[in-house]
Amino acid sequence: MMDGPRSDVGRWGGNPLQPPTTPSPEPEPEPDRRSRRGGGGRSFWARCCGCCSCRNAADDDWGPEPSDSRGRGSSSGTRRPGSRGSDSRRPVSRGSGVNAAGDGTIQEGMLVVNGVDLLSSRSDQNRREHHTDEYEYDELIVRRGQPFHMLLLLSRTYESSDRITLELLIGNNPEVGKGTHVIIPVGKGGSGGWKAQVVKASGQNLNLRVHTSPNAIIGKFQFTVRTQSDAGEFQLPFDPRNEIYILFNPWCPEDIVYVDHEDWRQEYVLNESGRIYYGTEAQIGERTWNYGQFDHGVLDACLYILDRRGMPYGGRGDPVSVSRVISAMVNSLDDNGVLIGNWSGDYSRGTNPSAWVGSVEILLSYLRTGYSVPYGQCWVFAGVTTTVLRCLGLATRTVTNFNSAHDTDTSLTMDIYFDENMKPLEHLNHDSVWNFHVWNDCWMKRPDLPSGFDGWQVVDATPQETSSGIFCCGPCSVESIKNGLVYMKYDTPFIFAEVNSDKVYWQRQDDGSFKIVYVEEKAIGTLIVTKAIGSNMREDITYLYKHPEGSDAERKAVETAAAHGSKPNVYANRGSAEDVAMQVEAQDAVMGQDLMVSVMLTNHSSSRRTVKLHLYLSVTFYTGVSGTIFKETKKEVELAPGASDRVTMPVAYEEYRPHLVDQGAMLLNVSGHVKESGQVLAKQHTFRLRTPDLSLTLLGAAVVGQECEVQIVFKNPLPVTLTNVVFRLEGSGLQRPKILNVGDIGGNETVTLRQTFVPVRPGPRQLIASLDSPQLSQVHGVIQVDVAPAPGDGGFFSDAGGDSHLGETIPMASRGGA
Repeated sequence: MMDGPRSDVGRWGGNPLQPPTTPSPEPEPEPDRRSRRGGGGRSFWARCCGCCSCRNAADDDWGPEPSDSRGRGSSSGTRRPGSRGSDSRRPVSRGSGVNAAGDGTIQEGMLVVNGVDLLSSRSDQNRREHHTDEYEYDELIVRRGQPFHMLLLLSRTYESSDRITLELLIGNNPEVGKGTHVIIPVGKGGSGGWKAQVVKASGQNLNLRVHTSPNAIIGKFQFTVRTQSDAGEFQLPFDPRNEIYILFNPWCPEDIVYVDHEDWRQEYVLNESGRIYYGTEAQIGERTWNYGQFDHGVLDACLYILDRRGMPYGGRGDPVSVSRVISAMVNSLDDNGVLIGNWSGDYSRGTNPSAWVGSVEILLSYLRTGYSVPYGQCWVFAGVTTTVLRCLGLATRTVTNFNSAHDTDTSLTMDIYFDENMKPLEHLNHDSVWNFHVWNDCWMKRPDLPSGFDGWQVVDATPQETSSGIFCCGPCSVESIKNGLVYMKYDTPFIFAEVNSDKVYWQRQDDGSFKIVYVEEKAIGTLIVTKAIGSNMREDITYLYKHPEGSDAERKAVETAAAHGSKPNVYANRGSAEDVAMQVEAQDAVMGQDLMVSVMLTNHSSSRRTVKLHLYLSVTFYTGVSGTIFKETKKEVELAPGASDRVTMPVAYEEYRPHLVDQGAMLLNVSGHVKESGQVLAKQHTFRLRTPDLSLTLLGAAVVGQECEVQIVFKNPLPVTLTNVVFRLEGSGLQRPKILNVGDIGGNETVTLRQTFVPVRPGPRQLIASLDSPQLSQVHGVIQVDVAPAPGDGGFFSDAGGDSHLGETIPMASRGGA
């Protein structure tokens, strides 16, 4: 991956820790798509996806960016009033029709289609069999490669001499050869897996069973019916009520996204909420995220993203291409995509990334306005990507890598530079190690790679480095990462370095040159986790990404990969006696309280050792970019043979308070020199200050369509007032995204507020809340709500839950002191 611009404080190494100009939430007007691209005029598809770049200039499927996305087959048109009505079957569409001459004359004996019932209700067989009954839509939503049923209402009895043809169209210039115009003769078999059969003819009703291709384009298709009889030809006019959504199908063995485990499909396709992990390996935090892939409007938003990128419709049946486009479009760089990244700590012109509780508000804002949404960081990009890919039918999970490396020079090593006294030279430290980084795994076959690389593929929408000139990453086979096969596409060198590179410490010598003094082999990718299937437990998946640390296979993978990097001989200058061990410890500290850090030294030799030790403490962004050192300690320690000693450094709240940045993370740099042997000790240890949780309590039973109340309790852990406090509340099937402005909360004060909501779908649901203020963020809570069906009703849709874009001022129910 190539270097991109680095200007974001808190995101790239080597930048000072002064707040820059806040990234603007208003994107620049987008020039014409064909004229604005870099790379010598080469299109995104030529640079990002070679298989999709093979098109001629007349290919209207590319076209300009849709200004209002309302063309034929548009995926994001303004919703029709009443399209989210009750779950009762919608009216059968009827139309006047046209004959072959196009003059609307209906000849006697002509087979006229008076109406079509696509059986699209959530309670109908089609939606249930296709696992799409949770989508809050009235239109028919099916998964490719799987049959569905429809009912034609005819003007007369169907006869064997009659010919009926079904047609599906998508895009501005549908063509049969591109799969954007599908013609299905009833009873005669089709091509590429498309076919339709008569199941039952009863009077003027004709029941059909329609088979879709397992390689079909995904998107929203227009649908029509043509008939031909001795009396003439008839065509049913297009009707918006007959639009059909077709998605990827992990239940279909012929689909390359097929997943052969039902519990996997339930978790990675159908689960509307999940856990995202953050913090450090030793202090893992977790938060619940509302993916909301079935919420009303989200499917349109996902298809709008493909439209906005200008992705050719003919390429939308390929999950490799689709996932790569999504990785580019979830961030705003290059293409005015969904989210603006911001690591500066100043979020005054948007939303603090820690305040989001789900993807729905973000995606609906992008669909409604067309503007990129401020702001996101890695877990927000990953959460939105999970929503989009699950919504489109790809099995996807959110993955956290602790101690995630950001390799800026393709060396496949993390290079950390120190002066003669082993004090960090931050202006040279362009590589950084993120405390954690969150990306996505999605499941698919890889027909574009040699055999053996199917299965989980990494997709990362956080803009870090460019890939073929575009800020996107993946899909990259996890198997290729595990074995260091960095020549496999896409972006394997960068991802490999994130999980399995080594941290190399360089010390400046008296003549100004630098020398490797220590290589830390187990510092990167120390733990890779995701939410477990069927529970809220954490699952360790490190073994999928790398061989056991220190094993021959792991060392071979690292050194093989490094041989393809920019510093293939970095391991040539190694080797020194190491008989003094060092372990860094930090107590489980809480935001607002004093803390203690310590270093344990152990002499494993049979001789006395003298260690000169330096401790440097600074705050750090979770991206590994650190601020100015605000406290340091130097001490010389005498160690008898086999003895241990501990060096401590107390830190008061008033000492670190003025320096705090996002998420309350701190970086302890420890370095030492053993006088007798010349051994160099070096260690970077990151720890975080814990924040409190919100306590949510359900006050009464939850029933579809009936008002329910939840109580939220929060205690301010800081001795200072929290100003401009904002709560967010969201839960799929429970509560549309809602913003609550509660004003100020005093130091160490406890507050209670109550909110009502109306559940719209039955079953187990997650109601998620967060709190944000300039003084405190990363505060959230969740409660499970088991919703009972409405009496005598299988489902209910409404817009209950408030407007996510109009903040509501909420008085506190009660206040209490410490």
